[in-house]
Amino acid sequence: MPKMASGGTEQPFVCVIIIHFKGLKMLKKCFESLFNTSYQNFRVVLLDNGSNDGSCEYVAKLFDGKVDLMRSNVNLGFSAGNNLALRHVRADYVVLLNDDVIVDPNWLGELVCEAERDPAIGACQPKLRSLREPGLFEYNGACGGMLDIYGVPLTRGRIFDLIEEDKGQYDKTVETFWASGAAFFLRGRALREVGLLDETYFMHMEEIDLCWRMRLFGYRVMSVPKSIVYHLGGGTPLPEKFYLKQRNNLITIIKNYSGWSLLRFLPLRTVQDCLSFIYFIIKKQTARAMPILTAYFWILKNPRPVLSSRYTVQSRRKVKDKCVTNTMVKKSVSIQHYLLRRRYFSQLSGLPLELKYYMATPSNAHS
Repeated sequence: MPKMASGGTEQPFVCVIIIHFKGLKMLKKCFESLFNTSYQNFRVVLLDNGSNDGSCEYVAKLFDGKVDLMRSNVNLGFSAGNNLALRHVRADYVVLLNDDVIVDPNWLGELVCEAERDPAIGACQPKLRSLREPGLFEYNGACGGMLDIYGVPLTRGRIFDLIEEDKGQYDKTVETFWASGAAFFLRGRALREVGLLDETYFMHMEEIDLCWRMRLFGYRVMSVPKSIVYHLGGGTPLPEKFYLKQRNNLITIIKNYSGWSLLRFLPLRTVQDCLSFIYFIIKKQTARAMPILTAYFWILKNPRPVLSSRYTVQSRRKVKDKCVTNTMVKKSVSIQHYLLRRRYFSQLSGLPLELKYYMATPSNAHS
């Protein structure tokens, strides 16, 4: 497949990559909405990720001339599947788009407009709403992703399993820590400089790792709520999802923190994980408890790939940790949510100043 170049118009050229593993109905709906996009200068690469049901061929034929079809004989997962496609494209911007989304017509233009405003923007994400319940934020990204200093992820609109209703409380375009992989908008130049997704992850948390690495190169990540995408989600079996998220989150922390920060934050994170394990055991939720143990066992059993990737990141970074932690939540989200009963993102303390300034008050946002 030839490498893509700029489309020759005033609009920046965007390559949208969709990897797919079985199922026609949702894929067809996704493409129907995608080709109703008002932004014109984009091309779609559809990667058949080891499926054998003919769904990719059907869609490629249905939208003949608009889709470049690639194939893998096996399911490579999210990271390796997207990397396979990324190695064959050249574009001003790239979007890694899940196959179970419906996009608003203006979704792509809003993302390009924001990225064009500042060359230091390495990644963006749209507002993600639930396709099942469109009035609610979507679990995997909501209105932009954050981390606390212990590496615990959350979003503007979802803390752990509590998902907020979208009442416009997060509609200001702001800098966040990470962008969701469900609709992951990336600057091509930044991606080439920082590197591709970490294929150790297979799926889950790879977008957080990539955004962290982008930050170590001085790039910013933005939430663009004027861009709206509806995401179905929930395709990964729960035990596997809990394990991969826990393991990959630990890998991300170990890779990207400096040695001093790792000594400060990892022991306290481990204590939090021990308390979580005990809590889930007491609640008889073994499907949530056991992945915590198996994730730590994997790290202990496989130090070489983790330390190797850490060496690569630390030897290439350009920004000190202080610049990175300034964009994190400074206080434990777990303690605030479970012990202090702060249910919503806007109620958290320790937020970056920009997010505090633009936050709607809890009484207005959640009444």
